[in-house]
Amino acid sequence: MSSASVNDSVNGYARSVPRISAKARRPRGHIRRRGGSFQVLVYAGVDPLTGKDHYLTESTRSEADAQKILTRLLAQVDEHRNPRTRSTLSAVLEAWLRIHEAEASTLDGYRGYVRRTIEPALGAVPLSKLTPQVLEEFYADLRRCRHRCRDGEPAVDHRTTAPHECRTVRHKRPPGRPSSKPHDCAVAGCVTVECPSHRCTPMASSSVRQIHWIIASALAAAVRWEWIRTNPAEHAKKPKQRPPQPEPPSAADAARIIAAAWEQDEEWGTLVWLVMVTGMRRGEVLALRWADVDLELGVMTIRRNYVRTGSRGIEKDTKTHQMRRISLDAETIAVLGDHRTRYEQLARSLGGEPIAQAFLFSRQAARDVPADPSAVTHRYGRMCAALGIDSHLHALRHYSATELLTAGVDLRTVAGRLGHGGGGATTLRVYAAWVGESDRRAAEVLGGRMRRPGSAQKPL
Repeated sequence: MSSASVNDSVNGYARSVPRISAKARRPRGHIRRRGGSFQVLVYAGVDPLTGKDHYLTESTRSEADAQKILTRLLAQVDEHRNPRTRSTLSAVLEAWLRIHEAEASTLDGYRGYVRRTIEPALGAVPLSKLTPQVLEEFYADLRRCRHRCRDGEPAVDHRTTAPHECRTVRHKRPPGRPSSKPHDCAVAGCVTVECPSHRCTPMASSSVRQIHWIIASALAAAVRWEWIRTNPAEHAKKPKQRPPQPEPPSAADAARIIAAAWEQDEEWGTLVWLVMVTGMRRGEVLALRWADVDLELGVMTIRRNYVRTGSRGIEKDTKTHQMRRISLDAETIAVLGDHRTRYEQLARSLGGEPIAQAFLFSRQAARDVPADPSAVTHRYGRMCAALGIDSHLHALRHYSATELLTAGVDLRTVAGRLGHGGGGATTLRVYAAWVGESDRRAAEVLGGRMRRPGSAQKPL
């Protein structure tokens, strides 16, 4: 008989009884003394990542407390409330990013949040130690300072992560061969470059909410994979979502912006004009091809969005994944007609013919690549700064929406032109103040048509 069994006689017959291994006879939990403390270990199954035995462990200096910890950990295992792995949040985020379905540009944004903000703070935290309190304290730190500095302690915001001197002087030398001849830096105009003292900059509420969503989604995947039993992010208090406060330029500033854009060059003026009168998103206006513009009917079709991810540009669906058609006014048709004429002249000067798939706005003569989104944003910012106007390109979208609502255009029409989903719910949430102004004017219209009994008669 093999050594794995023993003989047992029942009614004169021998039967084979399997031996109980030493591992099976070992208790599920035990306490061991280590120096001046007591360590509690409870077996919690096999780690699904490493394939090794997984133990819950805690330490205390009191033997009585050790017995209580043992009872509590055993109850967690029995009730399936314990994490099944020693893995960290960083491992969960990495695994989730590999399988999450989203646009390439969206995933790049998630990876940026993980790399810059989440991993430095919580990446090494084991899942068993990740609690709602840990997450809420993390969000509070971000609301105080996006760099999570130590409050009250002096620090420096370094210009680069590479080794460098925090204070350097860029000397201006006379043209020609380099010389070490002494000179007066003030007269020569030498520039001093210095890493500034740290100033706390709170992270935007929308960014904190985005970080919470990334963590919650990754931990939800960990629950599905049975790495953990519960998702601590579900019980953490979500960062508040402040109501949108759009700041469109005034009508006078809008006129100055258009004039300055046209002074720079006609194509740039056309781009700024088109964003202002249509309210298109930056990526939508850059993705426009001549095939999308019907000057005879005065209609423009918006079906794509152009973004850059990493070092490459991609065309994708619009933000709401819906195509929309918007009407153009007579002045905008004339502006685009002139723009079309310039394109045709350029194409023929290069020995070719105009094509329908050419982009409206491009830095390439062939018009086969859209203009760079970041370059457009920075150019607009520099232009407004030179005018003394605090604005950004997206504010032109706000300008278009608020002007339409103030003029009494109905909410659904404005939402359709902007490409908002939800039948106007998003438009109402963002531009509620301007809808209210339009509503007051509507009340005056009705009130002006009514006559209060007993008052002087007013003509209808």
